[in-house]
Amino acid sequence: MPTYAAVLGHQPALSLSELAAVIPDFTPQRMLGEHVCVFASDMNLTDSWMRTIGGTVFLARQITEAGLDDVPQIMSNALSAVKGKVTFSIRGYNTDKAKLHKLYRSCKEYLKKNGRPSRYVGTERTPTPAVLLRDAGLLDLRHGCELMLLPQGKEFWIGRTVAAQDVNTYAKRDMGKPVRDLKTGLLPPKLAQILLNFAFSLAAPEGKNPKLTIVDPFCGTGVILLEAMMRGWNVLGSDLSERAVKGATKNIEWIRKEENILKKNVEALVWKQDARKPFDAKNIPAGSPAAIVTETSLGTTLEKKPTLRDATKMRNDNEKLQIDFLTNAKATLPGLPIVCIWPVWRTSKGPVYLEKIWAQLPKIGYTPVLPPRTKPHTSGHFSMIYQRPEQFVGREIVLLKPKK
Repeated sequence: MPTYAAVLGHQPALSLSELAAVIPDFTPQRMLGEHVCVFASDMNLTDSWMRTIGGTVFLARQITEAGLDDVPQIMSNALSAVKGKVTFSIRGYNTDKAKLHKLYRSCKEYLKKNGRPSRYVGTERTPTPAVLLRDAGLLDLRHGCELMLLPQGKEFWIGRTVAAQDVNTYAKRDMGKPVRDLKTGLLPPKLAQILLNFAFSLAAPEGKNPKLTIVDPFCGTGVILLEAMMRGWNVLGSDLSERAVKGATKNIEWIRKEENILKKNVEALVWKQDARKPFDAKNIPAGSPAAIVTETSLGTTLEKKPTLRDATKMRNDNEKLQIDFLTNAKATLPGLPIVCIWPVWRTSKGPVYLEKIWAQLPKIGYTPVLPPRTKPHTSGHFSMIYQRPEQFVGREIVLLKPKK
């Protein structure tokens, strides 16, 4: 079974849960710190596959286990199919920087002795950024390659970097779309991808790769809708705000033009609706697996950390909205699993979570679940957390299966 190394993003626990959700035979072998996971899988994980993964920054596939003295020859072998002057890079974790510096020189000298002119990018102190790996053609062996080195006993796990986050396309979809709502908070496209992967794991029949229909009843300006359309999935979005509906509609028109997403291939419908009012299930194409994926209301935008009293009041108001929405969804969109985000308020006394809703879930008709190998972030909550240090309101990610 092939072995891979994934360099995880800013939320490593969430990134691991995503991998466990999308790779059926995901078999973790060890962790290097919090951000590097070595795992085995029979799946052929490529850069194309990586474009749908939100929580992993770099991915390498193992070549061999060897000592550092063997790296120049391994590099030469990896570059054997590349014509002309080659470009190479080395990405080392938990490895002495002086040894990495020496390796760069050793690889260049070895290649020169074997008649291969070369240059290298990155240094022992600053690994090559994802953008440069892509632009320099190191992921697909067009112009070179990068080796990833991980200490393993007395030797090193050595792999070739086969995928990296496409930072430019993320920035384009995040910052470049025509409508962005700074007042209600911005859902990062990477997080939207993670949510969609969780939804796929719940809605798709095992062993199959169907076209899903994604329903977002709090669609805002359409971040989740756009990411789903990028996969060729149909989307249905609604929001209580007419302004949000117009923004989402404009963004959908934009992504169609930018990515050549034809209406005949990907259906998209957005309308104004209160998420507590009955949905029309007739909008979902017959026979299409579907899921609700949504960032529900995170409440009022905060400019400073709330007091415990203020956070408690916001929680009570928000909790009623969430219960009413789920009750409506279960009644009018029965059978659809839900991946949703609830707010978590950071106070000086500690985080304030939604609480009453957990006791209500079985009564409404939902069972909270977690991806394989995932532990609850908080005692009593089957959930995961996404939160940046500077944020006053974090995101609690909840996966719900409807009871039959």
